Amino acid sequence: MRIIGNITEIESLDEFESLEGHLVNIAVQGLDLSNASIDPENHAVENAWFLGCTFASDDLAGRLRAAGAMVFPGFDELPYSPYRGSLYTVAELMEGYTPENDQSVDKHIYDHFVRCREQGTDIIESLAQRLHDHAIDNALHALLEGRDDASGRKKAVGIMGGHGTHRTDPFFKTVSRIARQLTRDGYYVISGGGPGIMEAANLGAWLAPHPDEALEDALALLGTSPHYTSEGFMRSAESVVKKYPGGAQSLAIPTWFYGHEPSNLFATDIAKYFSNSLREDGLLAIALHGVIYAPGSAGTLQEVFMDLCQNHYGTLRFISPMVFLGQAYYRDETMLYPLLRSFARGRDYEAYLAISDDAEEVVRFIHAHPPLRLDRA
Repeated sequence: MRIIGNITEIESLDEFESLEGHLVNIAVQGLDLSNASIDPENHAVENAWFLGCTFASDDLAGRLRAAGAMVFPGFDELPYSPYRGSLYTVAELMEGYTPENDQSVDKHIYDHFVRCREQGTDIIESLAQRLHDHAIDNALHALLEGRDDASGRKKAVGIMGGHGTHRTDPFFKTVSRIARQLTRDGYYVISGGGPGIMEAANLGAWLAPHPDEALEDALALLGTSPHYTSEGFMRSAESVVKKYPGGAQSLAIPTWFYGHEPSNLFATDIAKYFSNSLREDGLLAIALHGVIYAPGSAGTLQEVFMDLCQNHYGTLRFISPMVFLGQAYYRDETMLYPLLRSFARGRDYEAYLAISDDAEEVVRFIHAHPPLRLDRA
């Protein structure tokens, strides 16, 4: 149960029943209320919002409306729920998958998304997708704020980089080591949810509870299928999960916008979006404890400049570390790091920029530079 302003968000049937029929200033999303006790004629329902809920009858929904409640209807024949109340899991997205024939939930949603784009996304589908992404946003912030599990508020650190990076690439190993140590130190690792550097980030977090040698063993297993287009790519990941179960918590934030890539099996929480702009802006915004950039292509560079703007203008009222892994790439080949230093000169976030090739140094910098709160408006 979460209270924001004068609205109480109800996220389970038990929470709903605890209201004992007093349905004032509440928002209920995606719950099956078929067997719930609801009596709009004898209980107050002022400013009550029901978003995609299931009722015992259409008559009850009509009576709620008549009593002053707002009832948002569901959507028929969609492969996704616009009003879902939680993030995705690997098991949910991968249901129906086999290496020979991908009939996963993830693939069905992607195929539906592509058909809508090719045929023209009508106003109802657009609304459904926006509601879905809003629901993902809501569930994501519930997780980060510690409402959904016992671990409490998350110290989120993002790790970005190329989705085409091979599992045998030295940066894949370095990122895995960084993510493992940050997770052991109490940080919550976030990736963009795809393969390459993103998989390395979630892999490192997953292996945090296991002995150090588990990482070397996992890299050897994954290296037999080094690229996401390699035969056996998913099977090798499954073998690591099976050999080292019970991985630590981490987050992936992918999108259907860029195509159908294999689900990242090492992320325990998945916030998947239709809108890539919402996804990228939100990913950087929630990584208050910093973002680490391994070498990548245009997508990674776009994220760098979005992050730069957030720090430069103080739009989030916080300044967060920006750490660049790979001196040859970011200092010499792209000359990006010197450019960012010139932008930051004399500003609050100048001290929050760093570049290194050393995993331990990157971790130490994150520790030494917690988010800086800006007092100015």
